[in-house]
Amino acid sequence: MSQWLSSDALILASKSPSRLMLVRNAGIPAEVRPADIDERAVERDSGANKPGDVAAHLARAKALAVSRGAPGRLVLGADQTLALGERRFSKPRDRNEAAAQLRSLAGESHELHAAAALARDGAVLFTHVAVARMTMRQLSDAFIASYLDEAGDAVLGCVGGYQLEALGVQLFAAIDGDHFTILGLPLLPLLEFLRRESWMRQ
Repeated sequence: MSQWLSSDALILASKSPSRLMLVRNAGIPAEVRPADIDERAVERDSGANKPGDVAAHLARAKALAVSRGAPGRLVLGADQTLALGERRFSKPRDRNEAAAQLRSLAGESHELHAAAALARDGAVLFTHVAVARMTMRQLSDAFIASYLDEAGDAVLGCVGGYQLEALGVQLFAAIDGDHFTILGLPLLPLLEFLRRESWMRQ
């Protein structure tokens, strides 16, 4: 018996393999249609400064952009920001930037803000932001270099330069937060909304 009640699959406006895995593992059929937006331009135009507000704005923008081209379909947009105090991080552009980010985060506690937004027919139906607090252990330059050698280009697709579900777990001393939030999607509030609105079985 399927948990998903719609005859149409959910559209995921993200190319994140982790988000797709989370959604499908929760019993939601999903197809991927990444949003074609300039995230940095959307971020600048939003006027948002707080990490959670930025993540929520980007998640809504992605969901709306794809929703406008998919009449009647439910679209999920998501985004994640990383903040170390007042400093926000984006995905590293290359290995050197990834190493610099890791040196900045080493020995410190930072916050991951994960946002999800659902849209249909160009209207936002749901937005939620969750936060996880991550404490990195002290890292030597030699360890950072060996980590980047082994992790490879995958770190360039991740804010902060790590994937917690993979080798990135080696970087941390403590974690306070929901596992799904860390992977980039506040899944439990999303599922609650889908059940409440009869997209999924109660």
